[in-house]
Amino acid sequence: MNMNLVSIRLITADIDALVSFYEQITGISAIRYTPDFAELQTPTATLAIGSTRTVQFFGGGSTAVPAENRTAIIEFLVSDVEHIFGQLEEFLIPYLIQKPTVMPWGNQSLLFRDPDGNLVNFFTPITEAAAEKFRHYSKTK
Repeated sequence: MNMNLVSIRLITADIDALVSFYEQITGISAIRYTPDFAELQTPTATLAIGSTRTVQFFGGGSTAVPAENRTAIIEFLVSDVEHIFGQLEEFLIPYLIQKPTVMPWGNQSLLFRDPDGNLVNFFTPITEAAAEKFRHYSKTK
């Protein structure tokens, strides 16, 4: 079986606020297919954002509940996490969990929450071993 993870979808009660937040932090303009559905496309995956009204197409209102995630982390590989933090620091103050910090596995990570409380990690591999794991991503740009 050939399989690829191509997107993550967030369900939100305030699609305009969440789309605006992700546009601000990524610098990517969202494609708004409908008032209830948008996508931010990167070279390797898509972050989809749907309003609570879209949940009806997946089995009803209790299938996905907005602002209830406490386990997943949405991660973005970035070229220079320190530089991005410098650009976004003032914007991220109310959402900030951890300023850029070197992790034991060799990434420098910036951790914050989006307006719905989802964890977001911007990271840059800083050791050779960590960089090697992500080298193929730089070839897709």
